[in-house]
This record gives sequence, C-alpha cells and structure tokens, in this order.
Amino acid sequence: MKKDETQQFGRFRGISITVALLGAALVGGCNSYNNDPLLPYQVVAGSGDVTGVVAQFRTLLGDPLNGAMAGAQPAGRREINWDGVPADLTDNEAFPGDFFNTRSPRGAVFTTLGEAFRVSDNNLADVDPSYAGQFNFFSPQKTFAVTGGTVMTTEFRVPGSSTPAVVRGFGVVFADVDRHGSATLEFFGPAGSLGRFEAPVRSGDSSLSFLGVVFQDTVVTSVRIVSGRAPLGAGVRDISDGGSQDLVVMDDFLYSEPKAIQ
Repeated sequence: MKKDETQQFGRFRGISITVALLGAALVGGCNSYNNDPLLPYQVVAGSGDVTGVVAQFRTLLGDPLNGAMAGAQPAGRREINWDGVPADLTDNEAFPGDFFNTRSPRGAVFTTLGEAFRVSDNNLADVDPSYAGQFNFFSPQKTFAVTGGTVMTTEFRVPGSSTPAVVRGFGVVFADVDRHGSATLEFFGPAGSLGRFEAPVRSGDSSLSFLGVVFQDTVVTSVRIVSGRAPLGAGVRDISDGGSQDLVVMDDFLYSEPKAIQ
C-alpha cells in the first residue's frame, strides 16, 4: 500500500507526494542563488512499492540513461546502484567516496563526517544479524550505508573530471524509514540551501521509501543526505525490531546529467 497525496508547487504541475512531506518540504526556504523569488521545484515521493514513483522521477530527469560514460552528455540522467561495486569494496569500509567519479564515472563524489561508507550484499547482517530481515533492497541486491554516522554529502562533477558541476534533480531510495524526519535531502546551490525535504515513512509489506526533487533550473551543486537517527552498529536495534533507534540504509541514487558550472 502506498500513501500519497497531490500538491502543486510553483509553476510545476503537482504529482504524487506523501503526507509526510506536506508540512516540512520548505524547511530552510527555497530561494535560488541569484535571489529570485521561490525557485519552482517538483517533489516525487512514495513508500511501499516505489516502482511507480521511481519511474515518474526517471521521466522527469529525462532519457537517456548515460551509465558510466565519462564527460558531460547533452541530456539524460545518471543512476547509481551498488550492484556493480566489486567484491573487494563490499562488506567492508573500503568504499572510496570518489568511486562514482573515477572508477565508474557518473559525476558523484561522496563525503561524510562519519567513519566511512559501506556497500553490503547481505543487508548489513555482518554488522548485526538482526539487520538481515530489516532492510529491503530496490535493485538486487546490494545496499549502501554511512558507518559511524548518518549524514553524507553528494557533490557533483563533470563525470570523470574534477570540474564542479550542477544538476537539476536528485533522488534516493531509502529502506526502513519508521519516523518522520529520519531520512531527508537538503539541496544546495552556490549561495546556500535550496530547501530540505523529508522522505515518507515506510508502508505496506515493503520497507522502501523514495524521495526525489527536481528544480526548474539546473542549480544544485550538492545534496546533504540524512539516513536515520543513529549509526548502524553491533547491538544497535531498530525501533521496529524492539530497539530505540530509527535505522535507515539506502539503495539507488538518481540524478540529472551533471553540467559544468557556467
């Protein structure tokens, strides 16, 4: 079962948006970096079976899917799933933050104040056995998490280069969002925050939630991602498994083709 409601923003036509977003989508405002009035944007969000909302978001970002092609492409989008990450960077904390700009050039560079990043092929069960049944994956079968923290930043580059870039839209599939505000995306342009948005809580038999935002203009230089209210760790249980913390992991990232900042 998917919870949704329709709302209209700016000059965009409204689309499916979860109830969880209605009261909190504009925290921090949404001004463009050149001090224009509110910058129009469109939110796509849903929980449960998120296949449909992810497809909606792909349509907004546009075709083609550019994969790991180096260099700026004239149109389309980039996607990251973790299933192509090699075994030596899986189930450990060796995953490098620039992997998806150097080894697999898609124009995304990750940083965190936590300890490291972890790609998992067992839903983090090697971190704590209780996690094996806690998190669903969207694209089989690897998932992604920050270790030692819950906050990371994605910055954009012209794929395969050090040239700073901007995108107009970005979205994430989250797993096991139990409380409002436990998973958020905050978008930044050259002059600061463009707005912070909340992912919907889980619903139905699936633990998945999706949140994506597309702006009318290509102005997003980075996105701050919050995934959960506590770091994953041995002995740390999720509230849906008798614990006290809302633990969240991630799967697919989707974003428009990065363009060099003009």
